Amino acid sequence: MITRFFSQPGLNAVLLSLLLLALALLAGIYIGWVMAHKEMGVSPRHGPDSAQLELSALREKLTVVRGDIQAQRTRSHVDSRALELVRSEMVAQKELTASLEEGLQFFRSLMVSESDTTGLSLRDPELVAGGSPNRIEYRIFVQHQSRTHETVEGTLSLQVLGFEGEKEVSYALPQLSEETDDGAMPLYFRYFQAVEGVLTLPKGFEPIRLIVAADVSKPRKIKVREDFPWVLQKQFINIGE
Repeated sequence: MITRFFSQPGLNAVLLSLLLLALALLAGIYIGWVMAHKEMGVSPRHGPDSAQLELSALREKLTVVRGDIQAQRTRSHVDSRALELVRSEMVAQKELTASLEEGLQFFRSLMVSESDTTGLSLRDPELVAGGSPNRIEYRIFVQHQSRTHETVEGTLSLQVLGFEGEKEVSYALPQLSEETDDGAMPLYFRYFQAVEGVLTLPKGFEPIRLIVAADVSKPRKIKVREDFPWVLQKQFINIGE
């Protein structure tokens, strides 16, 4: 029966075609396998041992590639960190330059003061918030202009005006500071003096004005009184101290 089955001409042609197709598929698979190995830089081998060697080689290549990627990430992180440090340094230098320019402008303004005929003037007070809400640090410059460069002696007093609720009240320096007992700060200078201190405001008190009064006894009697608005600043002017 088998001989009869293969003796049919049409069937022989079909079987031959199927056989050739199977051989072509096998050849294609083999060629693809070889080309894939060539693309990965690995020579094709046969057998379980060869496959294990090829797998090890591929793993080694993968390890190398992963190491390269990690090195690139590390360099990128280091570069980003260095760039951030450079930017921070540039910002700090810019702030320092601005602060020094502000101090230079301040000293220039001292040289060209708009003082009155008495020769004594009070500059706008500097008020900076301290560590607690009610703690205020202050600095007030007193300037004296004289062709004879005389030494000035006297006192400086402060008074803070504001509200407690709806009631307007005022506090003198001894009520707000422990730095003085007689109500005034001493003055002794030739060109200018910076009077500094700390004020501790009562709870519930809202300051609105600061009255500054200078009472000079030498070289001659001079009294100057100024009323300034209560304005807080972020920091004192940098005068190179």
